[in-house]
Amino acid sequence: MEYKVTSPAVLREPLVVPDKLLMGPGPSNAPQRVLDAMSKPILGHLHPETLKIMDDIKEGVRYLFQTTNAATFCLSASGHGGMEATLCNLLEDGDVVLIGHTGHWGDRSADMATRYGADVRTVKSKVGQSLSLEEIRTALVQHKPSVLFLTQGDSSTGVLQGLEGVGALCHANNCLLIVDTVASLGGTPFFMDRWEVDAVYTGSQKVLGAPPGITPMSFSHRAVERFKSRNTKVKVYYWDMALVGDYWGCFGRPRIYHHTISATLLYGLREAIALACEESLPTLIARHQDCAQRLYRGLEAAGFELYANSKDRLATVTTIKVPQGVDWLKVAQYAMKTYMVEISGGLGPTAGQVFRIGLMGQNATTERVDRVLQVFTEAVKSVQPNVQIKGKI
Repeated sequence: MEYKVTSPAVLREPLVVPDKLLMGPGPSNAPQRVLDAMSKPILGHLHPETLKIMDDIKEGVRYLFQTTNAATFCLSASGHGGMEATLCNLLEDGDVVLIGHTGHWGDRSADMATRYGADVRTVKSKVGQSLSLEEIRTALVQHKPSVLFLTQGDSSTGVLQGLEGVGALCHANNCLLIVDTVASLGGTPFFMDRWEVDAVYTGSQKVLGAPPGITPMSFSHRAVERFKSRNTKVKVYYWDMALVGDYWGCFGRPRIYHHTISATLLYGLREAIALACEESLPTLIARHQDCAQRLYRGLEAAGFELYANSKDRLATVTTIKVPQGVDWLKVAQYAMKTYMVEISGGLGPTAGQVFRIGLMGQNATTERVDRVLQVFTEAVKSVQPNVQIKGKI
């Protein structure tokens, strides 16, 4: 029999993966310990050794989220999967969901919730700012949602959303609270139980420095009870909390086969979480906060204007207004071509308006802050020589 489609010549060439310094909004560079772990032999998705690694990860995730929730596990998906799963499990057709909009992820979550049949309402913050507790209170009273969705750290705008008091406010209004911590966890405090958060997820590839594609998440007892009282099945089998939870051994029932998890992603995530635990949350957060302040000082000293309000800045992703007359794309291209350093442009509502510099995981160090400042200022000056860069970085 003749095969008319031939073997591609490109796959006879060696694999080439350049070594880049990832100073954008994520992914961040993975520690060598994580990379080494991912080179270990593949195991089966129900082998006892794999299940033990999953159990280790659950304990670590509870520490990171500061929760004792039984329904704590990971999805075989990127952070978008966490957004899908929290909305899919807690919403049914016609349910009112209130989206707190501080940037692009408000738009994305609203789009997803609409697809699950929800009645989507939005409360928008002012540009570069977070929502106040009073703004949230007013919107809850007005819209009477069953779910409020907030993004703690919006990577498109660099805005940090305050969460203290929001959970209690939601519960007083018969509403559950979902929080996206993809870009914020480990770079700013987060207390799931203390702040009465009902569902949360984060990104493995941000502060943790693990590979993307596996998303830690947790549901409170209130969220589990809401799930149990659903009138309809969860619309997507893959996101079903009960099924994924039984695979991860969350509910005291026999573990089931739900899907074939990537053993290598488990290895990488386990070691990334272990590194975070060894450093400790207070130290990890303080390191990111200190590096962010150093970056802010350096940028402002050079004459750049930051996008987010000073009281609402996200430590892990800094947004810088693009100076007039500067082509942001050429700046990013110069930094990558000349130094193999990633500096990103805006996303969604900030597209073309800002640069984004990420300080996450092992990239949140004094040396790398100074490196990205040097590369960034040189790149801007190279693209637009007339821009006035103050001082010497």
